[in-house]
Amino acid sequence: MASYINHPLLKKDAIESRLYQQILAGDVLKKGNTMVVAPTALGKTIVAILVAADRLNKVKNSKVLVLAPSKPLAIQHEESFKEFITLPCTSITGAVKTDERIKRWEESRIISATPQTVESDLLNGRYDLSNVSLIVFDECHHGVGSYSYVYLASRYVQESNFNLILGLTASPGSDKYKIKEVCENLYIQNIVVKTEDDVDVKPYFNPVEIEWVKVKMGTELAKIKEYIDKSLKVRLKALKNMGVIKTVSVNKVDILKARGRIQGEIARSTNPDKELFHAISILTAVINIQHAQELIETQGVNTFNRYVGRLRKKQTKAAKSLMLDDNFGRAVKLARKAEKSGLEHPKLHEITKILKQELGDNGQSKLTTERFEDKSDESASKIIVFTQYRDTLDMIHQKLEKEGIKSAQFFGQAAKDGKKGLTQKQQKAIIKSFRMGEYDVLLSTSVAEEGIDIPAVDLVVLYEPVPSEVRMIQRRGRTGRKRTGRVKVLITEGTRDEAYYWSSIRKEDRMKNQLIDPVVLEELNASAIERMENEKRVKVVDRPKKENDFPVVYADSREGNSKVIRHLTEMEIDVQVRSMAVADYQVSDEVAIERKTAKDFVDSIVDKRLFKQAKELSEEFKHPIMILEGDDLYTGMINPNAIRGSMASIAIDFGISIIPTRNSQDTAAMIKRIAVREQNGERTPIQIRTDKKPVSLMEQQLFIVESLPNIGPVNAKNLLLHFGTVSNILNASENDLQEVEGIGKKTAKDIRNVLDSKYLYFKKEIKEKKLL
Repeated sequence: MASYINHPLLKKDAIESRLYQQILAGDVLKKGNTMVVAPTALGKTIVAILVAADRLNKVKNSKVLVLAPSKPLAIQHEESFKEFITLPCTSITGAVKTDERIKRWEESRIISATPQTVESDLLNGRYDLSNVSLIVFDECHHGVGSYSYVYLASRYVQESNFNLILGLTASPGSDKYKIKEVCENLYIQNIVVKTEDDVDVKPYFNPVEIEWVKVKMGTELAKIKEYIDKSLKVRLKALKNMGVIKTVSVNKVDILKARGRIQGEIARSTNPDKELFHAISILTAVINIQHAQELIETQGVNTFNRYVGRLRKKQTKAAKSLMLDDNFGRAVKLARKAEKSGLEHPKLHEITKILKQELGDNGQSKLTTERFEDKSDESASKIIVFTQYRDTLDMIHQKLEKEGIKSAQFFGQAAKDGKKGLTQKQQKAIIKSFRMGEYDVLLSTSVAEEGIDIPAVDLVVLYEPVPSEVRMIQRRGRTGRKRTGRVKVLITEGTRDEAYYWSSIRKEDRMKNQLIDPVVLEELNASAIERMENEKRVKVVDRPKKENDFPVVYADSREGNSKVIRHLTEMEIDVQVRSMAVADYQVSDEVAIERKTAKDFVDSIVDKRLFKQAKELSEEFKHPIMILEGDDLYTGMINPNAIRGSMASIAIDFGISIIPTRNSQDTAAMIKRIAVREQNGERTPIQIRTDKKPVSLMEQQLFIVESLPNIGPVNAKNLLLHFGTVSNILNASENDLQEVEGIGKKTAKDIRNVLDSKYLYFKKEIKEKKLL
């Protein structure tokens, strides 16, 4: 008979008592910030719920924040917490309006959210993390680079009065340094690893059987690949002769490194050799050919032909050279002919065979009868097929439709290659239909690897292996949740399929060995503890500054995803996010800053945005500034002289100062310095250019009055309220002006001086007109 956990905040008989889950939760509460690494379906969410219940019970009136990398997963966590815990739970995602998000935060004790949304709200000052007693980072392996998890962890450690961090993942990765980075970024002090082989886990774990399904490429595909190989070999020999690569036996990583090296040489040179640009073009063509190789080997002619169609539309030298290449052209002709004759990759035949065996020869589930009796019956067999490419997804779907197998395509929300993505509503509808048995097979790209509430699956079929151990673990984790799971991996013999599969296996073994190695664990934990102590030392507790003491920087809402705003908030700057028509940052009425990364600067030259933005910036502000961020300005395909010419025009023709910075942190430091210099310790109201020109009569009146010396929004309003009209203000004497609150003797004198003085260039212009 099952026993259940009793706790004042847990619903009665809701959570089955599993010793390993209780021990894991106890470790987190006892040892501090912890990463729990455990296979999918071992109940990591239950561990989070147990820790949350303890924190909410002991830290009165505190909140728990559960972060997940996608909207569906955030909502899934909300439902889980509501199922087991008695306190108010809610979710906050970008789909929820701002006012409603603030209300939900204030009224709930448990908030499940997407990190980008919480970051945006924090930067806009809508709420803070001071009373959050636990943050849960689900899929915590995302906590690297500039991902929002990194900022939120840092902010939480500095802001919370009683912080505790719990990271959850099934796959932190095989790279020790990446795991270390996650630990450092999320202040992890302790890593706990649970595997299916642990004695206390085995009774609850359903094993997953993995089967290789090998197929032969076939003579037609091999012939197409032969021509692609020849096309590649010619270019690799050319690169070797140029000294770009040492050997023709290279992979994609080697080529990417070579391209990066050449781009660096271009950046460092004041007058780069034309041969460097030629090398870049060849390297790009090589990358395209290597991708074409992969498609023929692992996907088939249909996917290959669609890729070639997209290449034809590109205007780059690399793409054009491929279209004119004899060997590549022969491969394209053969592939077209093969598709017209109905040639398919042997994987397509194999996957159809596997699905028919699973579902019955007629393509119907063996449990169809039960489904008609109970559409929600999850005992019915369910299958998910993973593939990397949407083109392949289409191909498999069409094949299964012809064979009478009911399948649904499932992919991401982003548009790709002209094809619209699925909306969140459409994704939910597909998953619901799959759960109810309307489809036997779910065909999915990587979007279903994590973060989607997919029902228990009996069989996972991988159309191709992937070299990432993280993704292989995530895909495999979709089965074996309620009964013994099965995975079939389709592998084309003698191709990169085999290399990718073995690569993922080796990486997974390395990951497991590292995580249970006490020496490695000690090394990983030491740096995280040190960083956390450092954060505590810099935390200001005794003398909290008032917000009004900080310089103010207005930032455009479109800069919300940049790291600059994050860094500004860490530098004792009052950041106000607004929708701005001109510039990215504004620090006074006269000074505004347009920030451009090196890539964006080059892109804006190509798409002709640069000079339009420069014109608007110079027209709206007396002292416009452009910050040019990054040291890779000359690494693209555009001629360096074109870049230099554009910079000269910005500075000379538009009078915009250009300030170089190294990175986002350097940019933030520069913006702070400009704000400090402009504001000189005073917090005066700043007129933000939310529109290029005032629209209403009141806005036009304020706009005119604010153009007077030392007059900001507040003084302009006071003047209009006192004198009634703009005309009366312009006709007022110095003494009359000084009667208005905020207008001193100096300001009144400056206003009269501007209004009464003759135009300085009056005589000069008359003289010039006479000469004409």
